[in-house]
Amino acid sequence: MGTPVNLTAGSQVRRLLERYGVRPSRRLGQHFLVDANVVRQVVEAAGVEPRDWVLEVGPGLGALTQALLARAAGVVAVEVDRRLVRALEESLGRSPGLVLVQGDALRVDLAAVMSRGGPQWKAVASPPYYLVGPLLARLLQEGRALSRLVLVVQREVAERVVAGPGSSAYGVLSVLVAYHARARVVARVSPACFYPPPAVDSAVVRLDRRPAGEIPAAEAPLLRVVRAAFGQRRKTLLSALAGARELGMGREGAARALEAAGIDGRRRGETLGLEEFCRLSEAAAALGKTGPGGV
Repeated sequence: MGTPVNLTAGSQVRRLLERYGVRPSRRLGQHFLVDANVVRQVVEAAGVEPRDWVLEVGPGLGALTQALLARAAGVVAVEVDRRLVRALEESLGRSPGLVLVQGDALRVDLAAVMSRGGPQWKAVASPPYYLVGPLLARLLQEGRALSRLVLVVQREVAERVVAGPGSSAYGVLSVLVAYHARARVVARVSPACFYPPPAVDSAVVRLDRRPAGEIPAAEAPLLRVVRAAFGQRRKTLLSALAGARELGMGREGAARALEAAGIDGRRRGETLGLEEFCRLSEAAAALGKTGPGGV
């Protein structure tokens, strides 16, 4: 067991990586957050309290983990790289309240992982960038106990997360996020805040989960309609919905659903807000036209 180190000091970070034979992997998206000011901004945006348990994905060498442990009841950190798990045990000195889970965050049993902490949860992380889209979807859809998510992500992904109708960044992820949470960008982050620096700018996004039942539409059929609407962005809604096999609507069914929802079929998917998508989904469901199965 080692003495806790300053994980925002570049020299100590490099020394720790060398000791465990870790060369940051581009394939694994290993860019370690090493800026103390950004770490502080992330923790403050999360509003971590002494009774909170925090789920962290991709802790790396633990700069953010270290700051979270100083405020939270405990941190469950999920790391796929076994070498980094060993390095974390040294860098954090086997801190009380720290639970390390070696595994893929897209495959681990979230319920089992979170059963290792208390009832009050937040997700706070600087995850590998290749993981952000599917990870965010999983945390929102399966991590119902998470009241708030604060993540460091690529700037372009942050723009998609908070985008509204009419924006070029607006898409399926934007609607999925809006269905589950209210999102905003908290801060911009320079590549120089990471080791090694990524080739893109980053941002801190905060998502506050909506109260249960605030959005009445069922998620699975809603997302089928949303995916169909964005599947061919240049097409009108009528054409996009009519041509989506997973909906099984056909042109007549699409026209009837759009009319029932009070939406002009000549519009395009990127012009619809969450409320309109919900109306359209419910109208399609009432006509039995959203197809079988899940999302």
